[in-house]
Parts: sequence; C-alpha cells; structure tokens
Amino acid sequence: MNSTLLKSYRKTSLALAMAFAVPLVHAQEALIQPKPATPATQAANAKVLAELPFSDTSDFSDAQRGLITKPDTLTIKNAKGDVVWDLESYKKYIGLSQAAPAEINPSLYRNAQLNLQYGLFKVTDRIYQVRGYDLSNITFIQGDTGWIVFDPLISTETAKAALELANKALGARPVVAVVYSHSHLDHYGGARGLASDADFASGKIKVIAPQGFSEHAVSENIIAGNAMSRRAIYMFGALLPRNERGGVTGGLGQTTSTGTTSLVLPTQFVSKTGTVLDIDGVKMEFQMTPGTEAPAEMNTWFPQFKAMWMAENTTNTMHNILTLRGAQVRDALMWSHYINETINLYGARAEVKFQSHHWPQWGNARIVDYWKKQRDLYKYTHDQSVNLMNKGYTGEEISEMIKLPPELDKFWPNRGYYGTLKHNSRAVYQRYMGWYDGNPSDLDNLPPEAAARKYMDYMGGEAAVMTKVKADFDKGEYRWVAEILKHVVFADPANAAAKDLLADTYEQLGYQAESGAWRGVYLQGSYELRNGVPSAGGISAVSPDAMKAMSPELLFDYLAVRLNGPKAAGKKIGLNLDLIDLHKQYGLAVENAVLNYGEPLVAADVTLSLSKATLAAIQMKKVTIDDALASGDLKLQGNREKLDEFLGLLDTFPFWFNIVTP
Repeated sequence: MNSTLLKSYRKTSLALAMAFAVPLVHAQEALIQPKPATPATQAANAKVLAELPFSDTSDFSDAQRGLITKPDTLTIKNAKGDVVWDLESYKKYIGLSQAAPAEINPSLYRNAQLNLQYGLFKVTDRIYQVRGYDLSNITFIQGDTGWIVFDPLISTETAKAALELANKALGARPVVAVVYSHSHLDHYGGARGLASDADFASGKIKVIAPQGFSEHAVSENIIAGNAMSRRAIYMFGALLPRNERGGVTGGLGQTTSTGTTSLVLPTQFVSKTGTVLDIDGVKMEFQMTPGTEAPAEMNTWFPQFKAMWMAENTTNTMHNILTLRGAQVRDALMWSHYINETINLYGARAEVKFQSHHWPQWGNARIVDYWKKQRDLYKYTHDQSVNLMNKGYTGEEISEMIKLPPELDKFWPNRGYYGTLKHNSRAVYQRYMGWYDGNPSDLDNLPPEAAARKYMDYMGGEAAVMTKVKADFDKGEYRWVAEILKHVVFADPANAAAKDLLADTYEQLGYQAESGAWRGVYLQGSYELRNGVPSAGGISAVSPDAMKAMSPELLFDYLAVRLNGPKAAGKKIGLNLDLIDLHKQYGLAVENAVLNYGEPLVAADVTLSLSKATLAAIQMKKVTIDDALASGDLKLQGNREKLDEFLGLLDTFPFWFNIVTP
C-alpha cells in the first residue's frame, strides 16, 4: 500500500526490458575507458576460430532467406522523441564483411552478425516475421481477413513499427488475434501497439495464451525482484558502450527495447496438448510445455503450412537452466522430454520450424536433426551432471569436468551465447542438491569480507599478493587472478591498484566469453570497479495494465517481504482492507515480526476502504494517502497512527547495491 511497492514491481516484471534503459550517470569525460585485448586474450580468441566450424554458413543463408523489405536505418522513437530501439549503434563495429575484433570472441561475434539481419521476412506461405526490431521476433500469420500476431515484442513502439512495415509491404490488414507463446515480457509487452484500446476492449481481437499465463506474467520474480533486477544490469551489460570493447549482443537478440510496455490480458486460455483452434481460416494445434523455458509456455503446429512454432523452447543457442540474474532453476529433464514430444508429434510432417528468437530453418531432415540435438543438449546436461553428482562431485567440480560430445558441441545452435554448459550444469546440481556441497567447511563458512581479511593475513599481506597476481595476469591466468583479487578488494576496498587490476582481469575474461550474458557480467563488473556504482537509473512507473492484473494477494506477499523483521519485533498491528470495487475484504496482521493476511480481523487497529484503482494510484505516486483521504477516495476508521507505524516498518530496497565491492 506504499508507493515504493510500485518501483519494486517495475524492477521485477520489467527487469529484462529495463536493463538497457539505465543511462550512464557518470560524466563521459570522467569515465575510465576499457583497455585492448591482451596477447593472451588474442590467442584464446584465435583458438576459437580454429576449433569451431566457421566454414558452415548455412545459418547466414537461413537468417537472410525470404527477406521482403527493410528500412535502410532502424532507429525507433517514442512519442516524446526518445530512442527506444537503435540497431544502428551496432552497425559501426559489427558487419557481415568484418572479422571479429580482438576484444570479441569470434563465436559471439558470429551470433551478433546473425542477429543484425533485420527486416520483414517470409517464412512460408502466409507466415511472416519481423526480426531485429527488439530482443524477440514478432510473427504475422495471414488469416482470411486479418493478421494473427504471435509474441508482440517488449514495447508498443517496436510492435507498432513492425506492424507498419508488414502492412506497407503486404497490404494493410487489421489484427484479429494475438497469441502469447509464454509469460515473459518480451513476448507480450508490445501488444497495445497493434490496435486501439477500444478494439481490445470490445473483444474484436482474440488474445490467446497458455493456461497460467496471467499469473506468471505478473508474479514471476516479484519476491526477489530488486536483487534480480540489479543483477540483470550485469547480465545484459546495461551501462556498456556500444563498441567492440562493450556490448556486442544479448545472445537471444541484440538487446532489449526500452519503450512503453503493456499487458493485454488473454480472452482465451489453452490447457491441453492437441487443442485445435481455427482463427480467421488458420488452424492451430497447440502443444503445452509448462515448466520448460517459462512456467507457462506452448508450441503451435500449423497443419496447413506444415510449419512448427517452437515458442522459446528451441532457439539457435543453448538457453538458461538458471539465468545469471537469478530465478528459480528450470527443469532440464522436462525440457528435453517436451522437445522429444515435439519430434514424436510433428517430426514426420514439419517442413519449416520458426520461433520467437533468431531465424527459421527449412527441410524436414534438417529440422528433425536440429530438434534431436537441442533435445539431447538439455538431456546430456541433465544426465551427465547428475551422473557426476552421484559420483560425489560438487557443482563447481562438475562445471569444470562436463564436456559436450563433439556432435552436440560443434552444432552452432547449441553454442552457449545465452546459457552456458558451465553454469547450466551447476543449475542442475542446485536443483537436486541445493547450495550446500556436502563439505563441512562450507556449512558455516565465513562471509566474504571476514574471509578475505584472513586470506590476506595468511598470504603475507596485500603487497605480497599483488606482486604474485601481476605475474599471473601477465601469463593470462585470469580466472585465478580474479579469484585472488576478489579477496584483496573485499579485504581492502580502498586498494585502488587491486581494483584496477581486477577490472583489467574481468575485462579480459569478458573479451574471451562466448556467452553474451557472461560478457555483460564481466564487463559490467570491470566498469563498476573503475567508475563506481551508479546512483540512479532509468526505472519508471509500472504500466496501468500490469497494476490492474496484480492480485491483492501478490501485493500482500511482497509487503511481507518488505517488513523489517528486527524493527517489527514485539509489535502487534492489525489492519483491515476493504477493496470496494472488488467486493473483497482482507485482514493484515503484524505479529511475531511477520506479516500475515487472510480474512478480516475481528478487532483491527485501523480499517481502510478504497478501490483497487485508488490503491494503484497511491502505489503509482499519483496521490498520497493524505490526498486520498481528503478526496474521499480513501476512508479510514480507527487509529491512523497504527497505519503510519505499519508503513514505517516497510523497507525500501536500495537498487544500486554493491556487487564487486563489499
């Protein structure tokens, strides 16, 4: 019931989109600039060129096949003139005819070259995609009278621009249906850019989604959202410059748009595999895949076109079993099972497969081979991680030991541009075994700062350590140098030389990373060691659509997380909340230093009566509690001081907390 709750929601549900919306806070002239690749990094990246099959250019043919039209330049602005999507910033240092710079892993550079193939493409009869207009693709299925749109991007501005491109080239058609493949923002956020609010409200446009979509679209990552969003700044390289020493690609796509997001709630849910819908003359058969890449997700088979839409269950990269920004661990075994089901159900008939990221593929034999290798990528990761786990190895050990067989490892769509085998194998271990590795020394070990000071004492002091790590840095032993310098910095965060050398180390690790997410983590860490932690960002108010979709229970769960337990110790506060437009009443009780909610309390200290809209307005800082009381939109009975006392117990989470320094 506090406006800070709104900010936290924005940071959670829009973590992915807003990661790139955070502007540089430091003056450009004051920034310490990135350094070039060292000889060790140049050698490591040259080795990649020799090891992987760069002579296989079939992906480039697929990524360019069917191009109908594209603008010469692609920069999209919002109504205020602010840039929300800019592909041009990448073209300066990424091109098809250019070799990978020394500071970019050649495999990651190849992924960026492919992701930069943008425009309107024909996939097959009556199926078109606009690619390169956001992190994800938007797909247009030509019905008898209008467009059926799959996954309308992150922002309304990018979705609108994509629709305009399709209408101009193919003839203007109204949108008759929207299909969300799953519950992540980059697959529904731009929906209101496709039609007027009146058209959606009237029911003229069907909105179809998998069962559970609404709940997960609103609630996923809420509870731990502040921490996840801060880490998303690292994962997506939010503050990195757009050049060869900065951001290259996000792996799934170049980056995320930063426009206006929306949430048009579904009018129809699909809950069973084999469900067939006929929308505007187009038959669609759905395959439910819950608990794979998203909690609510589904693939779609188009029998008329022999085309299979894979949502985000297979893309042209290894995906995440656990994202580096933080989330619940996904089920690699279930993921592989659903891809196997796809093969069994549709493998004999599919002539084209396409999905919400990257480019399509054509030809039945190629598609089935691709599905098998994507299936076996997740199956191998699961099975061999568990195999090694059952032999007594820990997550760290497993991540160092596990290697894909050549037939999976050298397959371009299995390369780790987003997820990686190293962190995915640890995720499998975590899913089964949790954080504890079984070693008694790790059961109650010292926290980083205390341990770091002891390490320095045992190693002969910071000066002695610095002499040794400089020698190891010169030898290119960056992983070890990072491990040691982490302790130096945590023992003495004022040690400028240690911070500088650690920044240099992270930088080289980033230049060598094949994963866009790993590159972002390393280079963002380097940036903050050199320039400090920013103090402000580009996080703005949550969309009214999202506020409307949030349940009161979800709000109360988050209020309970915000309650400061030590401050609440010994206090008893009872509040009743009457949401008059929903005809629902709740009781909130603070006791035993926790917040519980349920049925109205028999003896509450204070009772609040207001509409959900007023509650939203308070949370969005449009009105204060005092303003709402004065206008009559909020009615209060009982002890106002108890309400103030309750609000005073709620923490406001600092977004820009330290990560690479204590």
